[in-house]
Amino acid sequence: MILGMLDSLLGGKARKFIKRKDSDAGEAGRALEELRSSLYNDIRTSEGARRQQQQFCGPVVAMTFNFMVAVGIILANKLVMGRVGFNFPIFLTLIHYTTAWILLAIFKALAILPVSPPSKATPSSSLFSLGAVMAFASGLANTSLKHNSVGFYQMAKIAVTPTIVFAEFILFKKTIPFKKVLSLVVVSAGVAIATVTDLEFNLFGAIIAIAWIIPSGVNKILWSNLQQSDNWTALALMWKTTPITIFFLVALMPWLDPPGILSFKWDIHNSTVILISALLGFLLQWSGALALGATSATSHVVLGQFKTCVLLLGSYFIFNSDPGFVSICGAVAALCGMTVYTSLNLKEKHESSSKQTSSKPTSDQESANLDVKNNSNIV
Repeated sequence: MILGMLDSLLGGKARKFIKRKDSDAGEAGRALEELRSSLYNDIRTSEGARRQQQQFCGPVVAMTFNFMVAVGIILANKLVMGRVGFNFPIFLTLIHYTTAWILLAIFKALAILPVSPPSKATPSSSLFSLGAVMAFASGLANTSLKHNSVGFYQMAKIAVTPTIVFAEFILFKKTIPFKKVLSLVVVSAGVAIATVTDLEFNLFGAIIAIAWIIPSGVNKILWSNLQQSDNWTALALMWKTTPITIFFLVALMPWLDPPGILSFKWDIHNSTVILISALLGFLLQWSGALALGATSATSHVVLGQFKTCVLLLGSYFIFNSDPGFVSICGAVAALCGMTVYTSLNLKEKHESSSKQTSSKPTSDQESANLDVKNNSNIV
């Protein structure tokens, strides 16, 4: 009736006006539905979750996050193994990963854990290998720190860099330009001069340190490769591999941890400090996975050496410690090498992105020329 009255007063314009409003409302509804579908895909698919991780956690954010957490866990572990006297490195690592698995299970129950890629995308053997290697890398690292001097431990960490370069060449035929190799040599030499002041030799500690080098390098390579090639997010990959890591840590405990774990004094103070260390361990694992997904295994090792140099220089400037003139010069040289390596990486990424940008208009121009030809044929 209302439509008839408006039609009689305004003629056919009223009907056209209402139809236009109905079509606008339909377009708005379709746009809202597309937005809802896009958000759903971003949250509930592995590709969308991976894009979100790349968008909100780029290389700078991921590496800064990892650096801050690493400094915090160093202080927490000093409290755990120093004042608390918890000298069970494998069991401490087991507590870290068990806490991480419980937190991930809570995330999954709350439906905020990113979706994993399809099972066919990544072989189960790759996930099993990553979980096993991660147990050896983390457990042997803490055991090496317990049985070796700081200098010998740092020498083992420096050896991880050439191990990663060699392993990536063997596994993926990946080569590094000569300028990057030179900057990595400067970084390793600077870290060695800055930190290797005592090389106390212990046969058992040396065996543990040597056994840790290969799992540490392979662990970083697998984390970086699975995230960048198979659309894994850091949290989803942690959820799949943490139970495997826990299994292997339990198997390592009787061999590497000293006896006496049951006689440890589990009071409120000691338990709180260990729990804080475990929470920081989860953040360290997460931030390290984010950094490996955003950069590369070699860049993550360079970041670890950057932490060492910053801590050494920070203790010199802030706490008035005196590591010696030679150590300070080594730290400065290492930081210069890291700066060159980072600038080379940024330049390489800029050149690759500019090549992609320049190639896109070329394809668009080709498609435009093809449309012109088709139209001329039609005419």
